[in-house]
Amino acid sequence: MASTVSSSTSTASSELSLPSENINNAADISVIVIYFLVVIAVGVWMAASLFASNIDSGHFVGLAGTGAASGIAVTAFESHSFLLLLILGWFFVPIYIKAGVMTMPEYLRKRFGGKRLQIDLSVLNLFICVALRISVSSLPPGIGDLPIGASC
Repeated sequence: MASTVSSSTSTASSELSLPSENINNAADISVIVIYFLVVIAVGVWMAASLFASNIDSGHFVGLAGTGAASGIAVTAFESHSFLLLLILGWFFVPIYIKAGVMTMPEYLRKRFGGKRLQIDLSVLNLFICVALRISVSSLPPGIGDLPIGASC
């Protein structure tokens, strides 16, 4: 039985080559180096864009006041939220790519059918965002000595 081993197994391992043997051209190496440099540069700008799009007057006034009242530990949510965002991204992005959608309402429309669910979720999302933005920007200054709307 040992003599019936096929020769295809021995030839398959000899056909495989190491990646380092395939990358022996200077142009290939330079393309790889440029690719990684661009990825690093874009990654820094994407991280800065993600951080900057989350900052508003409520962060500057609110976090400074809360930090003065209770200490620097209040910034732990802001400084550690990127870990959860990365985990959620690794989990949900493949689902969205496989479904061929870009937004959650579009995904729910494809998953459950009907346009009504997509419209309802979009309207609810817009209402919640606007209501929270108005309450965060105008009501907290009215609590202290500042008039309402002074933080805008």
